[in-house]
Amino acid sequence: MSVNDPISDMLTRIRNAGMAKKSETTMPATKILLAIAAILKQEGYIDDFSVVEKRPQNQLIVNLSYASDKTHVIREIKRVSKPGLRIYAGKDQLPRVRSGLGIAIVSTPEGVLTGYEARKRGIGGEVLCTVW
Repeated sequence: MSVNDPISDMLTRIRNAGMAKKSETTMPATKILLAIAAILKQEGYIDDFSVVEKRPQNQLIVNLSYASDKTHVIREIKRVSKPGLRIYAGKDQLPRVRSGLGIAIVSTPEGVLTGYEARKRGIGGEVLCTVW
């Protein structure tokens, strides 16, 4: 199945699996999705992720994280920059999500980073999504 926006597809799959209380969700694996999954794991929004080699395309398996009261750790995960309307931000305009409680994921010339890390390095880029 062809997907026009794989990042939106990934975010929607994670959001839907969290609402359905699933332990994991799968999606086609791409380099950008692996980078986003790595950031989500680093920040504690997902437990783990793995890649299963499959034909015609590898599959990314994301293990979701839940709090002790069985609520999904991710309250909101939202796509900011879309294929029809790209949103770019300089180092001074990078969004602060929920006054620092959440993260913005930014695609920069140095790779995919959190908004905090990009601000610390003094670079801007395309704001892919926000998570809190």
